[in-house]
Amino acid sequence: MSSSVLNNYSTYVVDKMKIVSGNKDCPIWLLVNPKHYHDIHDIWALIMYEIQDKVYRKLHARIDSRNIFMMSAFSDIGRVPNALIEAEVAKEIVMLRKSILEHQPKLLITFGTITNEFVRRVFDITPNNGPKYWSTSNLGDEFERSIANFDISRTNWIPLIRRATKSYKHNKDWTDNESHYHDVATKIADRIIENKDSLKIWI
Repeated sequence: MSSSVLNNYSTYVVDKMKIVSGNKDCPIWLLVNPKHYHDIHDIWALIMYEIQDKVYRKLHARIDSRNIFMMSAFSDIGRVPNALIEAEVAKEIVMLRKSILEHQPKLLITFGTITNEFVRRVFDITPNNGPKYWSTSNLGDEFERSIANFDISRTNWIPLIRRATKSYKHNKDWTDNESHYHDVATKIADRIIENKDSLKIWI
């Protein structure tokens, strides 16, 4: 992947929900944990590169990635009982819920435990098992479910597993990781291609 592609996603976030970049009217939203802002660079850039490749091969078109809306969520949600933090989190959840209802994004992509728990609360999805519920296995199952039930008429929550992209001990670790993100990107790209006429994301 070229450095220019990666640099498009080099951005910093803060420790509560803030707009990072992009356009709220874009159908694709990303929600990141501010303690892992590099997920945009280390994870999403890899996935987006693969999505662009498949989309171009199929449609001879490219997604305008500059408009993808990115924001950060609280990093300590549900970790330590704290009335002040929970009150602030509740306010941010209401704000995000209103924003989603207003702008109707079609893909709401989250990264790992914290952002998944945040969105679960936004959509008021049961059961309420807390952040510890989101194991790698559960996140993987939820991702597959979201892809299988994708509906362009509503906001589709697409949870991603956070996998390290650096410091592997074995070449097999790197190969497995690349394979995972390629598979994820392919499935997301398929849904984008299927609904290309309903998504205002094209250059």
